[in-house]
Amino acid sequence: MLSRPIEPGQLHCLIVSAPETLRERFRGASTAKIVELASHLRPDLKRGAEAETTARVLRTVARRVLALQKEAKEHEAAIAAMVRAWRPDLLSELGVGPIVAATLLCAWSHPGRCRSEAAFAMLAGTAPVPASSGMTNRHRLNRFGDRQLNRALHTVVINRIRLDPATKAYVAARTKEGRTSREIKRCLKRYVARRLYRRLEHGGLDNL
Repeated sequence: MLSRPIEPGQLHCLIVSAPETLRERFRGASTAKIVELASHLRPDLKRGAEAETTARVLRTVARRVLALQKEAKEHEAAIAAMVRAWRPDLLSELGVGPIVAATLLCAWSHPGRCRSEAAFAMLAGTAPVPASSGMTNRHRLNRFGDRQLNRALHTVVINRIRLDPATKAYVAARTKEGRTSREIKRCLKRYVARRLYRRLEHGGLDNL
């Protein structure tokens, strides 16, 4: 999705505060099911004024959710088509989907914009920031740079942690060394930034 709409959260809030006769219809249902059920609510004056008003609002919000989801899918399909026409090789990278690829391409723009992988990492906010103290030599997450690009790299890292055996092994090894989850993700984001920069600059190369 291009972004997460706030309406599902509104639906949950409305249901929590709704009269029990209406609330029980949604008990135990997933968010997707709640949206479906709410979008099909019909007027019923027998519910009472409060329940009927809440039901009407639930239906309106649910239908807005469905409309936004449909619109988001259409935009994502258009973006996917442009990415495949321009740089389909990006989609071969684990964790890189059409939205992440589009974010990468917008930030990178063209060969030579970032003079080095270090400059690209700095742009993405993944360059390590020294945070040493006394005898402890550490680095912390970089809070600067292009936050949309940083978020895209974070998405890639999360997917690699879930799906890539080599990344899982790396996380396990660094965890045994006493590294925190944030430190491990910082290192992985830096690695991903390096790999994707080389892919962007030298697309199609197998030896990255």
